[in-house]
Amino acid sequence: MTLSLVLAALWGLAANIIALLPSRDHHWRSAYALIAVGIPIVGYVTWQNGPWVGLAVLVAGMSVLRWPVIYLFRWLRTRVSGGAAR
Repeated sequence: MTLSLVLAALWGLAANIIALLPSRDHHWRSAYALIAVGIPIVGYVTWQNGPWVGLAVLVAGMSVLRWPVIYLFRWLRTRVSGGAAR
């Protein structure tokens, strides 16, 4: 197992431990920190193991941080549609 995959596994373990802890802001600050740390890890995994493994790690990270991803897609949809509400 390469160093990048070990780092990705540790990121996933840290994300799950953070999810177990109580939070007043519903883990949004932790999500921002996990995103900031996770993006370089996904790049490192892709560089060391190839695009398919990098894509798998990206999808795994998106499943852990699903609410920030959902809000990002909602924001992008309103930007693309010109702000018209559905």
